[in-house]
Amino acid sequence: MISVEGVTKRYDSLVAVDRASFEVRRGEVVGFLGPNGAGKTTTMRMLTGTLQPDEGEIRFDGAPIANDLTAAKVRVGYLPEANPLYDEMLVCEFLEFVARLRGMDEAQARSGIGVAVEETGLEDVFFRPISELSKGYRQRTGMAGAILHQPEILVLDEPTEGLDPNQRVEIRKLMNSLGSERTVILSTHVMQEVEATCDRLLIISKGAIVADGTVAELLDAGKGGARYTVEAEGDGVAEGLRVLPGVADYSVETVNGRLRVCLEAPADRELRPDIFQLATSRGWVLWELRREKTNLEQLFRELTTASEKDGW
Repeated sequence: MISVEGVTKRYDSLVAVDRASFEVRRGEVVGFLGPNGAGKTTTMRMLTGTLQPDEGEIRFDGAPIANDLTAAKVRVGYLPEANPLYDEMLVCEFLEFVARLRGMDEAQARSGIGVAVEETGLEDVFFRPISELSKGYRQRTGMAGAILHQPEILVLDEPTEGLDPNQRVEIRKLMNSLGSERTVILSTHVMQEVEATCDRLLIISKGAIVADGTVAELLDAGKGGARYTVEAEGDGVAEGLRVLPGVADYSVETVNGRLRVCLEAPADRELRPDIFQLATSRGWVLWELRREKTNLEQLFRELTTASEKDGW
């Protein structure tokens, strides 16, 4: 449904997005991750037609959106990171205002607002001033404005930023329900949201796409590493473990008077037999030996750090 082909965006000498290419299929919920300044928001603004790329093309169903930006924008609902609400308005007034901006007639506006309010659960605050809303309801109001014209594509930029854990859960449920009938691109720093809501993952770093696939595919493909936790008593535990072949990084802490050493190694390097043999040969008391599968946060950190080391 969405095709991004070699898209580049510059701000003077700064290359914010560098030859990015990816596709999003109809009905997918795609997580769009990256460090601050990686190019996420710029890419999302280009997807909505708010910004135009300096090079490359964005297509909806094979047609370049630049050929008719107005038609392309009708197909997209956008919730920016800075949720643009007017505190002096009532929720109902704000949604009516958005409907007028969308060029909807009275009947279309009434229908669109009714559906949007029901989908986002705004019935209890529909006649309240936006200034009195909690952050969670403010986000719901912004989402209602993004979907009231019933778009096929929904672009959400950090929709749970600043919410407390309970509010995050509620907005996550809302995103799941909204994604059941739409193509959704979701930018977030919260890894639990990605795993709970997204079918696929795109990671951008320094303006370039560095990973594309489901969470399981990326983890199983060996991108990232393995983490080992070793808790032991004896002489030279930390020194012996850190020099094992394959250890890329390590950290040490003391727990109940024993050393706990955390080792990081490539995913295809199995260290447990070596650790056990070392403990046996040196007479250590081994209290714990555990290998943890690479999680999404580790994967994100390693992929984005690797792009910086590669010269981005």
